[in-house]
Amino acid sequence: MQEQSIGAILAAARQSSGLTVEQLSKITRIREAIINALERDEFAESGSDFYIRGHVKTIAAAVGLDPEAVVHAYDQLHGGAPQPVRAAAVFQADRIIKMSERRGPGWAPALAVALSVVVVFGVVKVLGGASDQVRTARGERPAATVPPNSPFTEGPSAVAMAGKNTVEVTVEAKRRARMTVRDAKGRRLFDGSLKAGSSATWRAQSRIDFEVGDAGAVSVQVNGKNLGAVGERGEKVRRSFGPGKPPAR
Repeated sequence: MQEQSIGAILAAARQSSGLTVEQLSKITRIREAIINALERDEFAESGSDFYIRGHVKTIAAAVGLDPEAVVHAYDQLHGGAPQPVRAAAVFQADRIIKMSERRGPGWAPALAVALSVVVVFGVVKVLGGASDQVRTARGERPAATVPPNSPFTEGPSAVAMAGKNTVEVTVEAKRRARMTVRDAKGRRLFDGSLKAGSSATWRAQSRIDFEVGDAGAVSVQVNGKNLGAVGERGEKVRRSFGPGKPPAR
């Protein structure tokens, strides 16, 4: 099966988060044209590798992926991590930097493709299920979910091995609902709207803090136990969930 490209992974994660390109641009302060180009794997729009890696890392964090893992995968697919350079060299014109990039004999592209296949396979094995902030969306079109063969999607086996300190929260939306989800360290796992008829799952260590603007619009399941609605229609509710059996509403 063909590996998902970096652009496809970023696009799928953005769609799963319920964000448009315009909304993502406002959150990250990255121009819409650059976001669209990155999702098409047209990295030249961002300039040098220094800027590309920065944009990829910022977007990955905004859509809930592990930014370091995404940048690492990008590096492996594009010749490895860059060598340290003097600060003055970072701000040279993109045209000058590109003149020294990816030059070599005719067999170099074929060798790079072969090596990237091996490296990406290793990344999938090492990084699969490693991030606490990964979420998967169900009940929507396949294009709106993180690809199941992506190294950033945590599978059932990883959940079983996560230990007693892991909490898992699944939310199903009866109608469109605005919500914010954070982990115990205050890192944002989700901030947006869940469409009617869709669901999403978040996993984290120690605790998940959950806030919804219309408690009657969603049904919540914590660590496998269905809590149902956590409040009344139109009620704004904040709840925190930890490992083990959740308390009744």
